[in-house]
Amino acid sequence: MTVQAWTTLFVVLTFGLYTAIAWWTRASSTREFYVAGKGVSPLANGMATAADWMSAASFISMAGIIAFAGYGGSVYLMGWTGGYVLLAVLLAPFLRKFGKFTVPDFVGDRYESNTVRFLAVVCALFVSFTYVAGQMRGVGVVFGRFLEVPVETGVLVGMAIVLFYAVLGGMKGITYTQVAQYCVLIFAFMVPAIFLSLRFSGLPIPQLGFGWGGEEASVLAKLEGLDRELGFTPYTEQGGGNVLNLFAITLALMVGTAGLPHVIVRFFTVPKVRDARTSALWALLFIAFLYTTAPAIAVFARYNLMESVRDASWSVSAETNDDPSVKPLPEWVRSWEDIGLIAWVDKDGDGAVDYAPGAAFVGKPSFAPDEARGDHGERVLVNEPTEAKNELYVDRDIMVLANPEISGLPNWVVALVAAGGLAAALSTAAGLLLVVSTSISHDLLKRGLLPNISEKGELRAARIAIVGAVVVAGWLGIDPPGFVAEVVAFAFGLAASTFFPVIVLGIFSTRMNKQGAAAGMITGLLFTASAIVWFRFLHPELDTAEHWWFGIGPKGIGSVGMLLNFVVSVAVGACFPAPSASTQDMVRAIRVPKGAGAAASH
Repeated sequence: MTVQAWTTLFVVLTFGLYTAIAWWTRASSTREFYVAGKGVSPLANGMATAADWMSAASFISMAGIIAFAGYGGSVYLMGWTGGYVLLAVLLAPFLRKFGKFTVPDFVGDRYESNTVRFLAVVCALFVSFTYVAGQMRGVGVVFGRFLEVPVETGVLVGMAIVLFYAVLGGMKGITYTQVAQYCVLIFAFMVPAIFLSLRFSGLPIPQLGFGWGGEEASVLAKLEGLDRELGFTPYTEQGGGNVLNLFAITLALMVGTAGLPHVIVRFFTVPKVRDARTSALWALLFIAFLYTTAPAIAVFARYNLMESVRDASWSVSAETNDDPSVKPLPEWVRSWEDIGLIAWVDKDGDGAVDYAPGAAFVGKPSFAPDEARGDHGERVLVNEPTEAKNELYVDRDIMVLANPEISGLPNWVVALVAAGGLAAALSTAAGLLLVVSTSISHDLLKRGLLPNISEKGELRAARIAIVGAVVVAGWLGIDPPGFVAEVVAFAFGLAASTFFPVIVLGIFSTRMNKQGAAAGMITGLLFTASAIVWFRFLHPELDTAEHWWFGIGPKGIGSVGMLLNFVVSVAVGACFPAPSASTQDMVRAIRVPKGAGAAASH
């Protein structure tokens, strides 16, 4: 069977499974729609949390970023895993004990203010829409390549699918769908990794296989040699760069994780506070399988790409070249080129594609219409090539998906990876869209503008909100401001600068009041969003280290926003009276372990 046939089969089977689960577990009440009736077991919740957490950024883009960034790409591994530990230990059990449906619900009640609740809703929308743009981009990349449609069409297909089971099942349906999606995505991620680890080292453990060569040099050592041969900085020496910026990105990813509303809400779905801790432990174990494998995938993918380019002597005109060592461009190159994620140009006119350091083109390649082809069948580029010797552009987001093809693995493995990428992207997209929905229907309408709305009306409003959210998410996914992992990093920065301080102070400070919380959130949001918009949208030419604010780029600026939030919150809060005695008693109560049993009965 062809790759497309296998992919179609896997997509139909897995999406049929997701749809059946969503129908079987469809929500019939707001409690089931928002928090799955608070009846999810710790094991199932841990698996669903892992799927919710491991988005397209984790599955598709993270290994690709590490493959190109080398050592510097480790910030994603450290930030995201460390942040989850921070969330599990510092916040999740206390928020579950508080017993609300959403993060804005906690913020509004803790600070005794609908104004602060509204600000939390605004922040949740900013974070969720930024995050979901990356997921829809991931969906578009997968569908675009393996169903042979444009990325934009792939996004539209993904929108329709996620809309169905998110509207139907709410949190209850999404939870059990995510359990299935975790099984699909982790199997799809591990299978090619094990294949390649066995090929390169004879070990079936990728975490060891990429650094183990037995009697021969390891694949990591071979990659180092290839880097030097082709003029690149050796893989393990890349990415040192601006240490302050690396630290800021890592910190933003960590505290942003602990402030992500779609992850936090997962801990509201279990019956007891103790179950929140247990499910956090399960989730960390399930997450570790993928995160410890990502560096191996990165090394395998980069080595396979560079070895393929070097050995094949890719020719742009092999049919007219008499040199038998010169081969035509591989079919997988043509396939990814057709959807705009690989581009090449013969700068020196030697009839071959050369891979070397430096950017091949000015910015990200921009293609003319599909029917416009060059003399050798290449996609004609609108933007100009750079002076660098490099003639090949490879989008980071394709490395995990293209790796099985580059490596010559069986077609069913190629298709399996595609199904896993879709599972990762759609599981997180569904969780994010539910946050948008509940923020509007529960926090904005039920707890604000329409307090007398019926449960049926609230459920209807939640489903209508998801429809609107899917449309906006699809639009953002068609034209995102960067690679999947980059877009997600922006969302983490926004979460770090808005939710993390207000939640931490809300749990651990009886003195913090609504004035301080409001001022802090506004400051963090405006500062961080302004920096991202300034460098990524208004002045992308200034997105370099010498122009960054405080020497920190857009992906790490959320750390500064978080610090500003803390400072402003404490300073403004000190100028106003403390919260009521009942609120202070409630803050103390949610931190008392012996009260967990009573709280769990709510």
